[in-house]
Amino acid sequence: MAGDSPFAGSVRGARLRFAVLRSRLFWIKAAVWLLCLAPAALLAWQAFTANLGPDPVARLEHGTGLRALQLLLLTLAMTPLRELSGRPEPIQLRRTLGLFAYFYMCAHFAMYLVFDIQFALPKLGEDLAKRTWITLGFSCWLFLLPLAVTSTNGWQRRLRRAWKSLHRLIYPAALLACMHFVWLVKKDETEPLSYLAILLVLLAARLPWVRLRAWRAAPREARPRMPGPAHRGEAKSRHGEQEPLG
Repeated sequence: MAGDSPFAGSVRGARLRFAVLRSRLFWIKAAVWLLCLAPAALLAWQAFTANLGPDPVARLEHGTGLRALQLLLLTLAMTPLRELSGRPEPIQLRRTLGLFAYFYMCAHFAMYLVFDIQFALPKLGEDLAKRTWITLGFSCWLFLLPLAVTSTNGWQRRLRRAWKSLHRLIYPAALLACMHFVWLVKKDETEPLSYLAILLVLLAARLPWVRLRAWRAAPREARPRMPGPAHRGEAKSRHGEQEPLG
């Protein structure tokens, strides 16, 4: 309108841009939910139709475990992607991806408890003592348990500074998950070693000089805050809350 001040026009423009971003984020999150649930739905359908192959238990265990590892690495990839692209969406998707990774990890563990040891806790103790890959996988599950429980904004406010330190457990947990896969495979280790290599690259991307180079390579108008000791690992959502680390 002709009588509007420049300030009023800029406010309307900011509100319109915010509404567009919210709408785009909604559809992106909806797509992420569908993509993350699709493997579980496929396994459930194959189980219902008795189409899991000659070894159904191995198919279920491998399927859930592999999806857990893939989503865990994808969660860790969100921070480098944010710094390379300058876009806020990767950080806003990180919590969702991390929780789905833990969902598949719990399903993987449940398959082991139900089909392999039939809930026999003494057998679990024996496997933890004798089988290294079981020890590594169980340790990973334990490391990620407090992260899943405290992933809400309410827990973040309660824990304050300790919340960030707690959520750095994702790094050793991811290493344990990769080593679990490496130790489990008896013959061709190409696939588990490939996931381990991806993890090492993602961890290297968090080194200060690598992050600085990525920041300089990002488009100037889309750069996040310059990485430094005061900001390392911090990411604000649109509500001002920090998302889980990754």
